Amino acid sequence: MAEERSELDERIIIKDQHTKEIDLVNRDPKHINEDVVKVDFEDVIAEPVGTYSFDGVWKTSYTTFTVSKYWCYRLLSAVLGIPLAVVWGFLFALISFCHIWAVVPCIKSYLIEIQCVSRIYSLCIHTFCDPLFEALSKICSNIRVAVRKEI
Repeated sequence: MAEERSELDERIIIKDQHTKEIDLVNRDPKHINEDVVKVDFEDVIAEPVGTYSFDGVWKTSYTTFTVSKYWCYRLLSAVLGIPLAVVWGFLFALISFCHIWAVVPCIKSYLIEIQCVSRIYSLCIHTFCDPLFEALSKICSNIRVAVRKEI
């Protein structure tokens, strides 16, 4: 009985990441659309002091703006949400595939190959340039510069 219970607990703990529970209340937990989508009536339409419309027009405009924005978004997301989710899923899968199977192996291969070239380049620099610059530094080490202000 205890073994069956522990197997059940393991199955509950080890859930497939594709079937995880999603938060239907907080749909932007990482706040990626925090400053982009928060557009309210007051952000778009404002009447300065002295140029007010009728109160009924203002209230109706507010309601029309808010309701039409809400329902247009819902309609667009109902019609285009799933197809766009497929497109974005395919695109990010393609990017992940290319990154995993092409980009990273190419970079690793390049780093392995360039390490050999780097050692040869370093050897050439130390063999030819170091003595030359050391000789030039000894030649120039006795140069003295004096600054005088003449009146």
